[in-house]
Amino acid sequence: MRIDFVITELFVGGAERCLTELAIALSIAGDQVRVFSLGSLPSGDQASLVRRVRAADVPLESLNCDSIWNYPRALTQLRRRLSDEPADIVQTFLHHANVVGLQAAATAGIGVRVAGIRVAQRRAFRSRVERFALRRATSVVCVSRGVEQFARTHLGCPAASTIVIPNGVDVERFATALPMNWSSLGWPIDSQVCLFIGRLDPQKGLELLQQQVDRIAPPDSRCKLLLVGDGPLRASMQRWCDQIGPQRVKLLGWQPDVAPILAACRMLVLPSHYEGMPNVILEAMAAGKPVVCSRVQGSEELISHGETSQGFPPGDSACLAGLIASFQSDEALCGRVGAENQQRTRRLFSLSAMTDAYRRHYRTLFTRRLEVS
Repeated sequence: MRIDFVITELFVGGAERCLTELAIALSIAGDQVRVFSLGSLPSGDQASLVRRVRAADVPLESLNCDSIWNYPRALTQLRRRLSDEPADIVQTFLHHANVVGLQAAATAGIGVRVAGIRVAQRRAFRSRVERFALRRATSVVCVSRGVEQFARTHLGCPAASTIVIPNGVDVERFATALPMNWSSLGWPIDSQVCLFIGRLDPQKGLELLQQQVDRIAPPDSRCKLLLVGDGPLRASMQRWCDQIGPQRVKLLGWQPDVAPILAACRMLVLPSHYEGMPNVILEAMAAGKPVVCSRVQGSEELISHGETSQGFPPGDSACLAGLIASFQSDEALCGRVGAENQQRTRRLFSLSAMTDAYRRHYRTLFTRRLEVS
């Protein structure tokens, strides 16, 4: 099959990792694959996915359209690229790629157009735009049942057009990573670190950690809180960390490789107000760590085997702190829950399971299209 992937950008993130692994795996399997990024390609540490795609000899092209004001130019350029060498299937990832990519593919005459919905983000204008764009989709891939329900209810996707294909993770990479030494941060080697990894954005519920910091990282204790990430709240979170003190809380910023940090932490915490299927939870589970997360779309499906021990109602900071305390005080519990998480990830959320599911879906759509024509 000839498959074109369209994504908003290729900075390091969950959707971008998924596309990279999928494009490479399909290329290795013998499919003809191309990748189009609407935005400019990143450089430096953030370009790791770009380097992986190119190292696998998968054609990659950027349209260098970094603003919504570039929409007409992005549409024109992409339509021209898709028309020059028509693919059998076009798969789009993320909101902007869905909007631009589906229209470009339809006007270029591509018969099978697959959209990707990866987060249940309830914004009225955004939903109206995407609802209109998705009318051009042959199929809509959702990363979780919660996202699928959102796509049907808020984006008008017919039940017959949606399918759930969860994210996948390289389990061995996280299961075998060498742990970070906490002394590099000025903390005792035996620190019990509660770890947040993610975008520093209101979506992530960071205020819940701030509300409960005295329970999560009490003064003069081995319990610490480490924040890893970047985003619009970076400056305010840094001021807060400075106020609490570096012996209790630290902000590392974005890191190119979080596997060693996950290997060393006591648990991962993700108090998001909404999600799709967060890769960082999969990565923590692959590392054999317990997770404390809000029971929102995608997250609750990942921890459904231990919903009460690892999940709390969205916005409930007291319950969050209680779950964290249970893992801080019981090393055996951490080991048992972490082992269950890792086993579940190996069984259900491997990269091979994800890529096989996508390829089966593409083959079904392609065969159906041939039969109709």
